[in-house]
Amino acid sequence: MTDRRFFDEMTLEGGDPRHPYSGYADWFSGEDPKALLKKSAEAEAFFRRIGITFNVYGQKDAQERLIPFDIVPRIIAANEWRQLEKGIEQRVRALNAFLADIYNKQEILKAGRLPEHIIAQNEAFLPQMIGMMPPGGVYTHIVGTDLVRTGENEFYVLEDNARTPSGVSYMLENRETMLHMFPELFTQMKVRPVSSYPAELRRSLSECAPPNFDGVKPRVAVLTPGIHNSAYFEHSFLADQMGAELVEAGDLKVVDGKVQMRTTKGYKPIDVVYRRVDDAYLDPLTFNPESMLGVPGIMDVYRAGNITIANAPGTGIADDKALYSYMPDIVEFYTGEKAILQNVPTWRCSEAESLSYVLDHLSELVVKEVHGSGGYGMLVGPAASKKELATFREKLMAKPANYVAQPTLALSTVPIMTKKGLAPRHVDLRPFVLVSPNRVHITAGGLTRVALKEGSLVVNSSQGGGTKDTWVLGD
Repeated sequence: MTDRRFFDEMTLEGGDPRHPYSGYADWFSGEDPKALLKKSAEAEAFFRRIGITFNVYGQKDAQERLIPFDIVPRIIAANEWRQLEKGIEQRVRALNAFLADIYNKQEILKAGRLPEHIIAQNEAFLPQMIGMMPPGGVYTHIVGTDLVRTGENEFYVLEDNARTPSGVSYMLENRETMLHMFPELFTQMKVRPVSSYPAELRRSLSECAPPNFDGVKPRVAVLTPGIHNSAYFEHSFLADQMGAELVEAGDLKVVDGKVQMRTTKGYKPIDVVYRRVDDAYLDPLTFNPESMLGVPGIMDVYRAGNITIANAPGTGIADDKALYSYMPDIVEFYTGEKAILQNVPTWRCSEAESLSYVLDHLSELVVKEVHGSGGYGMLVGPAASKKELATFREKLMAKPANYVAQPTLALSTVPIMTKKGLAPRHVDLRPFVLVSPNRVHITAGGLTRVALKEGSLVVNSSQGGGTKDTWVLGD
């Protein structure tokens, strides 16, 4: 039964399919539900066989887990996607301009459009990057913009992932699985492909290489913390798909002013490192001296312009949740245009008036840690118990600057396959964006995350969510 408080992306109020889903609904009506359930089980076995798993930190049973996959696609019309593309590109260009400014001239602070304390007191801001301009002027090479939908043409940006956005391997494997299981659907419907992402990633990273690289084309490497990292599958998958080297800290060394990789024929220079290591662990000589995951001296090579680090150190300031509330101003300041994509209204708990409002309406709001991710450290007020509300109230009062609050959005739903048939579940969307000096490339689709638990608004895989294939239709 559809809950009309939430926008149903597949079905109109009278029960007919919405336009993007008409072809899929016709196909689905002729299918045997038992056969589709069997396909669901096959998909799970396929994911398990090729090792599409993730680790959950901070739990006793922190073994690898399978991310549940749902076989009902999320379908987006061509005209809806065009509008999203415009908004995403505008936002990503503004973020990159903001980073270039905040680490150099700081014009936005001088203009009074952003309070200085948002930068000065922010742990994601790296003073070591002041005066730095990366090769090609690109700070955010790979961005994952999290979007939610609340109605017809009503999309909101939930957050900007400008550090090391993950999940693109699931987008690619979800599509591969659907192509394998339902090839007839792809011949009937004009679904835009996503398979070119690894080649586009390689091209984009290469376009950001320092101009003085050796050889015919830049050498690209993916720097991983290692097999125990929650996203290791993705690191190895992308390196393999790009034809890039997969390296750990012990494989790299600074030799003759360049970061070089150990090979059977001696050390060979790396021109671009796609790092999946956090800022604090990137260089023990510059940041955390106890880090075993980084490369000693890599920041000196970076400052000298002899390597590209993607994403640039210090990009975390751009996806900080306190800064998020200023994004409409940031977009307007750097583009001269109003933001195409809307922000979710946000209360900064560091401000006394906002804190007072949040404390008075705690049971109605979603409260998030400023630097939190993965659905951890947050409160979903309407779903919280009295004890949870009381505990969170104490946290808020003890350290208000650590939190922001937002209204509980009526997230749209897309059906999932259950034993009883189709059932609506809440979703979000993470499109993946690649930035190089001359272009912004947005893959037609992205990762749809789905809250598999009925009524839940938390879609993160670490919190029990699953994923879907995302179809963008061609014209």
